[in-house]
Amino acid sequence: MAAAGRRRLLQAAPWRCGPRRGAAGCPPAEQVRAAFLRFFQERHGHRRLPSAPVRPRGDPSLLFVNAGMNQFKPIFLGTVHPRSELAQHRRVVNSQKCVRAGGKHNDLEDVGRDTYHHTFFEMLGNWSFGDYFKEEACSMAWELLTEVYEIPRDRLYVTYFGGDSLLGLSADEECKDVWLRLGVPASHVLPFPLKDNFWEMGDTGPCGPCTEIHYDHVGGGRNAAALVNKGSPDVVEIWNLVFMQYSREVEGNLLPLPQHHVDTGMGLERLVTVLQNKRSNYDTDLFTPILDAIHKGCGGPRYQGLVGDADVGCVNMAYRVVADHVRTLCVCITDGIYPGLSGAELVLRRILRRAVRFCSEVLHAPPGLLASLVPTVVEVLGNAYPELTKNEDQIMDIINENEAAFLSSLERGRRIIERTVQQMEPSTNFPAEVAWSLYANLGFPLDLIDLMLEEKGISLNSAAFNELALEDAKRKAGGPQAGQQDDTNMRLDVHSLAQLQSDNVPATDDSPKYAYRLGQHGQYEFSPCQATILMLYRGQSLQKEVGSGQRCGVILDRTNFYAEQGGQDSDQGYMMRLGQQDILFPVESVQLCGGYVIHEVTAVETLRAGDQVQLFVDEAKRLACMTNHTATHLLNFALRHVLGDNTEQRGSHVTAERLRFDFDTKGPVTVEQLQQVEQVVQDVIKQNEVVHMAEVPLTLAREVQGLRAVDEGYPDPVRIVSLGVPVESVLTRDSEAAMQTSVELCCGTHLLQTGAVEDLTIISERQLVKGISRVIAVTGGQAKQAREVGQCLAMEVDSVSLRMKQRSTSIPEMQNLSKEVGQLTKVVASTAMPQWQRKELQAILKALQRTANTAIRKLEIQQAEEKVQSLLAKHCNQPVIIDTVPADSLSILMKVVNQLCDKSPGTSVLLLSPQASGEVLCACQVSKNCLPVFSAADWAVAVCTQMEGKAGGSPIVAKGSGNAKDIQGALTTALEFAQSKL
Repeated sequence: MAAAGRRRLLQAAPWRCGPRRGAAGCPPAEQVRAAFLRFFQERHGHRRLPSAPVRPRGDPSLLFVNAGMNQFKPIFLGTVHPRSELAQHRRVVNSQKCVRAGGKHNDLEDVGRDTYHHTFFEMLGNWSFGDYFKEEACSMAWELLTEVYEIPRDRLYVTYFGGDSLLGLSADEECKDVWLRLGVPASHVLPFPLKDNFWEMGDTGPCGPCTEIHYDHVGGGRNAAALVNKGSPDVVEIWNLVFMQYSREVEGNLLPLPQHHVDTGMGLERLVTVLQNKRSNYDTDLFTPILDAIHKGCGGPRYQGLVGDADVGCVNMAYRVVADHVRTLCVCITDGIYPGLSGAELVLRRILRRAVRFCSEVLHAPPGLLASLVPTVVEVLGNAYPELTKNEDQIMDIINENEAAFLSSLERGRRIIERTVQQMEPSTNFPAEVAWSLYANLGFPLDLIDLMLEEKGISLNSAAFNELALEDAKRKAGGPQAGQQDDTNMRLDVHSLAQLQSDNVPATDDSPKYAYRLGQHGQYEFSPCQATILMLYRGQSLQKEVGSGQRCGVILDRTNFYAEQGGQDSDQGYMMRLGQQDILFPVESVQLCGGYVIHEVTAVETLRAGDQVQLFVDEAKRLACMTNHTATHLLNFALRHVLGDNTEQRGSHVTAERLRFDFDTKGPVTVEQLQQVEQVVQDVIKQNEVVHMAEVPLTLAREVQGLRAVDEGYPDPVRIVSLGVPVESVLTRDSEAAMQTSVELCCGTHLLQTGAVEDLTIISERQLVKGISRVIAVTGGQAKQAREVGQCLAMEVDSVSLRMKQRSTSIPEMQNLSKEVGQLTKVVASTAMPQWQRKELQAILKALQRTANTAIRKLEIQQAEEKVQSLLAKHCNQPVIIDTVPADSLSILMKVVNQLCDKSPGTSVLLLSPQASGEVLCACQVSKNCLPVFSAADWAVAVCTQMEGKAGGSPIVAKGSGNAKDIQGALTTALEFAQSKL
């Protein structure tokens, strides 16, 4: 490679990073990253793509994006839509933000213990999708490392797949020969088995041999081949080149892929460590500014890079944990993952809390240190990922709020542990259920529980704790995924997709799904659709014929059925064979896979490729989905209008019954804002705006000012949906028409005019996690019904409120009112009604409950005072008072006992109160002068046992109950017990 080209790629004079050079000659990380991207873009014609967000797009198997290839999985699996941007890629390059914490790839607990594990890292990668393969991939990698980065060749070792006899796979001699031809010495080209040099996406799917490039930090002319893949810190892997050429089937066998791909990944942090002549990732300029900021913020000793026993007090480990975790927090929060209670959000909460613990307990830093590091992280990573700069203030706010909540939880958790230990018998295990509650509910770290118990000489019952964790995992696993197996069976596998394409089976023409119009009387008319069965799919194989009673996927040349996508449920309906009007084939669901629409059908008779069918969509369901999808666009527009332009959509789901919409928010939406949002929607409904739809080139669509689009792959051309403004108008250069209405990229089916929505009511609004709210809304008749229900409940609340103001002097009456308020509270919380009204009624009911409780307490005190006067007159100056009194509740009886003891300090009191039900209530209090000989708990137990009941309490006060069969015997027992103790 020419020196001029090298200089252009490096934006600086050539530099080396061999052992002879000092730090002054080493490139900054930003330059290393830029050189990689420019090398593949300018020299080898790769398309440069931005990093995908770390929140996975449409991949429930992942908590976080954990590799550069995640966003390209649809290409590897063959499911990519042929008209999408993704399908046009042949060779691409990028630097991908990755998080490995939770799930299969989990580095969380290792972070800080050594100098190279991270939860967040950057993956530099280049890809070929059916373009170049082994020779070009290896050649490019070698050129970049040795000519651009000028890494000494004698320090590099390459590995290749050495074969596997059990799988019948021979060694990858092709790859070995490529390296030898590039001039790598044979002693540096090493074979390794399946576990080291065969990469798999998962238990099934695309896979293949890989070749890794390793770097020897020591060098000096030695041969370090024996240290490769041996876990030595001196010889480390820096780049992995994966050659996807097989697919692992469900049965475990490997089949050749119809198209070969290249997927390479090189960790930026590890590469920069090599190029800056360091031995630790934390000593590079990706981390040193953050470590310096930590030192400045906590004022303790500087970071020295110590590990293990040399790291006294774990101070250096704390530096590494905090530096790593704050990077992860910045990237995740920016990409819409906030600390929360499940999935990726729960993992992020643990990361934040682990960082806070090390800040406060090891570094002794004041609260707020973690958030104060955010500007430094933005300074280090902001040029590569500008979205960090945009969200800096929000990141700091979320970290500070969560830190404050955790410090409060820590204090609560410590108190719970102290109290539990005090109540435990000596030399016992700490209760697993208490530890689990601390861990699962308060987010108390398990290692901190162990540490605190160890300090007290107590251990946790780990087996019981693990059992509780397993039960919790099983419960979560049995949730929403339970019914998904059948859907995946209807998704075309990579071989079937390749076969369809090689057989020139055309992608399904699904444009008839948009073929509907308004009839003369305003009703929707859906055009009929006739189609031909091209292929059937069953048991992961393409078939020409499927017998009666068998479930299968039907691939047609054209369809008017809407396949599930863009957050909208799929259509249902049925198909009929032409000429057989009496036999219906119900269509249960519809999936889109690689441009083919799969209709899930149970064949009531034999179905064959070539059969002519007529398709009938369930029009009522379709129309309900259209209504709710158009209403979703209205809602999106109204939320931005009321809450501000920074309100970004985070997800949505449209069904025939309701619509769900997730969005960014700085706090809970207020009652007034909910009312305003509904009003904006209703105004547009009343205006009966025309819904304009048109397909336009994707590049043109993205230039529309004010366009609403979510992070997902769109086909090209893409469909624009504009409310009230023709698509041509919003496409006009410098047009601001889209700023005043709803304009979105959307493949869904919509109403033709907004008036058909009729009404919209938000029936639920809650924060999923800090910063993201979810609303659920209903439309049309359901919205009207929700409003009517809301009015009825409001009248009931008014009625209770009026009766409460009349201030009854009867305790039973007030207790009934209190019970009624409690029941109404439950009904209001669970009934579909306007959310703004729910919040209003809940506030009123909460105040009413307080009023009722206060009134009951006052009446009980008043009633107790009357009974106390009577008892004092009857038992004047007695050391023990034992008697029966009428009392409506144990609460009143306890108040009588308390007041008696207050007015006669040296007296011990036990009172029984027979109830109409046949139960006898018991309450007692012992004078402090009689302790410890006389115990209230023992006294109550003796009396209630005589009445065949139970009791409990403390040495001073106790209560219980029994039956009224022998109340006189109980009074005698009470007296005899007291006399024996006094």
